[in-house]
Amino acid sequence: CVQGVDLDAGMLAACTELQLPAIQGDGLAYIAEQADHSWQVISAFHLVEHIDFEQVYSLVKEALRVLSPGGLLVLETPNPDNLIVAGRDFYLDPSHQKPIPAHLLAFVVEYAGFEQVKIVRLNESLHLHDPTHEVSLWDSLQGVSPDYAIVAQKGGSPALTQALQPAFAMEFGF
Repeated sequence: CVQGVDLDAGMLAACTELQLPAIQGDGLAYIAEQADHSWQVISAFHLVEHIDFEQVYSLVKEALRVLSPGGLLVLETPNPDNLIVAGRDFYLDPSHQKPIPAHLLAFVVEYAGFEQVKIVRLNESLHLHDPTHEVSLWDSLQGVSPDYAIVAQKGGSPALTQALQPAFAMEFGF
């Protein structure tokens, strides 16, 4: 079963156009209504920067409760390690609360009880992957991944944990 939940009517319209199942509602309230161990994956893309820190922790704890053993949590948010994002772009959305550093969000997820936690840096400039490209000051300011995700696995069978270990050991982004 797949279910999207969003408060924004425009996002719901986009889901409908793509024939994706989505309902209008509060994602935090929705997850709180779900049965223990009833989902394999829970994702929240660009949500945590819109809610206060206590709600972030509640979301993570509820996700741990709702996920099946071995299930995955994915939380994507703007990356304050990118100075342009941290100093300008983050604040272009007045509904953003505060940027959350990757290591803080990873700590929250690990503290809540997830077994494996990985920071995945996303959407960096492609030329940074070119070994012949000379990194400039501008690359340092803007080229760092503008987004990151925390990918976390709930404890489960050793076989499932071991199967995903190579992905958790990989490095992503800049």
